Amino acid sequence: MESIELSKNIRVESLKMVNRIKGSHIGSAFSIVDILSVLYTEVMLYDAKNPNLRERDRFILSKGHACCSLYACLALKGFFNTDELKKYGDNDSNLMNHVSHKVPGVEFSTGSLGHGLPFAVGKALAMKLEKINSNIYVIIGDGELAEGSNFEAMLFASHHGLDNLTLIIDHNNLQSLTTVDKTLKLTPFKEKFESFGWEHFEVDGHDHDELIKSFGLLKCVINKPKVIVAKTTKGKGVSFMENKVEWHYKAPGDEELANAIKEIRNA
Repeated sequence: MESIELSKNIRVESLKMVNRIKGSHIGSAFSIVDILSVLYTEVMLYDAKNPNLRERDRFILSKGHACCSLYACLALKGFFNTDELKKYGDNDSNLMNHVSHKVPGVEFSTGSLGHGLPFAVGKALAMKLEKINSNIYVIIGDGELAEGSNFEAMLFASHHGLDNLTLIIDHNNLQSLTTVDKTLKLTPFKEKFESFGWEHFEVDGHDHDELIKSFGLLKCVINKPKVIVAKTTKGKGVSFMENKVEWHYKAPGDEELANAIKEIRNA
């Protein structure tokens, strides 16, 4: 399956990027890789050679610290040369350590949490007003829902019947230092979103077939925004990183890099 092969390549390139600059957030990046792979192979309409295509579907990564996975995905899908990934984090590179709109294929710069969904809601309304028959997808972290701006956006999206908007919650239940539940309990998601007038789906965020099916079902929902709660694992794809909070900030050393790439390639 093309999406599975893409997910492996995204993980490998992301590891190389973070290892080279001794950067962080590889665990956060890995929990969304399978979602990105399905979106960019099976779901979204776009033209990598014409990133500003009017009829394109839009994607927003609100958890901007997971940018290495998005950059790798965009490069591998042809938005820019993969050689640019070797400049990740350099002073003269557009590939900043949080998502930058200067990168081809990126719609909106993110980093400070709680901004991606409100921006996506505004874009979704604008697309309706401009008669652009496209969709907008936004990934946020589960801990990010503690930001009150998200709840304002949820109300606004429902009020305006923004059925061209799909929110994907990366539900790995880990934040920078501990679990989401210990920081600020946000569940149950289903009852919250349904009370706000959203259509709710829950999936395994690493099962490509389940993701593809869910995104297909979303297209049948009209007159309301949609949310997918994707149950994920921080650090997914590398056994010694999975569900380990330290990989929010830790960078893989050279030996860890080699072992991780070997495990991904052999999976």
